[in-house]
Amino acid sequence: MSKKMRAIIKPEAGPGLVMTEVDIPPVGRHDALVKVKATSICGTDLHIYKWDPWARERIRPPIIVGHEFCGTVVQVGEDVSEVAVGDYVSGDSHVVCHHCVQCRTGREHICQNTQIVGVDRDGCWAEYIVLPASGLWINPPGLPPEIASLQDNFGNAVHTALATSLSNRCVLVTGCGPVGLMAIAVAKAAGARKVFATDISPYRLALARRMGADRAYNVAEVDVVSEIKRETEGNGVDVLLEMSGAASAIDQGFSALAYGGEAALLGLASAPIPFDINNHIVFKGATVRGIVGRKLWETWYQMRALLNSGAVDLRPLVTHRFMLDDFEEALRVMGSGHSGKVVMYVDKESLST
Repeated sequence: MSKKMRAIIKPEAGPGLVMTEVDIPPVGRHDALVKVKATSICGTDLHIYKWDPWARERIRPPIIVGHEFCGTVVQVGEDVSEVAVGDYVSGDSHVVCHHCVQCRTGREHICQNTQIVGVDRDGCWAEYIVLPASGLWINPPGLPPEIASLQDNFGNAVHTALATSLSNRCVLVTGCGPVGLMAIAVAKAAGARKVFATDISPYRLALARRMGADRAYNVAEVDVVSEIKRETEGNGVDVLLEMSGAASAIDQGFSALAYGGEAALLGLASAPIPFDINNHIVFKGATVRGIVGRKLWETWYQMRALLNSGAVDLRPLVTHRFMLDDFEEALRVMGSGHSGKVVMYVDKESLST
């Protein structure tokens, strides 16, 4: 095996990414080296590409980007027992310490010392990636690479949607980016009575309907709160799943939330926002949960059940496919708002599997 590999990196502070050749990373005692088959694009990758305020504050170039992937284990460290050479795996993008209070009490997803793949350490937009073996998930052999590659992102949707019971409840999903679209499908699978979705993109609202939304509203054209109140006999929704991070969507979502309702917030605001805590939370008696990452490994087992049973079908969500060499065009499509999930294959052999 060559000692070099192709990788997409953020070489220095500033907009853009470059494809270059770098050393294949060494494998530690507890690590596994994975030959990447497919990798999908996340909103975080767009932030890094554009070099927005969040990226400028967080990213320390040079770094290989990307954190959603699947591939085959080709080498393991001497103390590894979790995976073996030949295993078909995906990985959780949160590399945790296993030693802090949160890790030692079953809350690894909020580890105090989390390193995020492609953000705090080298990522997966490359021919190979090294990760601690404890962070790898063995996939069933028949799972298509493009679906296996987006499980990390799917886990955000599953964690958010299943933060409370959705059975026979009215649910609002604000923001129909890929994770919001996946949350719609999870809500339907979990037995939601009616699922509402909001966005400003007609393309993504059409995808929301395809993923199972009963009503999909363009907030630029419809008084969303009035429509939801009308559809729910004046009560509002029982559960809000906030995926956008947009101040206006957050305000609309809480305005449409019923008294005693529950909210799970995954979307990240780009800056501090004004918020009516009195009327949106206190006087409503609302329960609000902040959602980060995926529960290790509870969420992954939930994902496996949803995918293996056919309760959730993510295939309609994958709308564009590219080779890794065409990452510039792939990023342009993902950033256009006229896509679902965009997947990049590392080589033509992987594309054919």
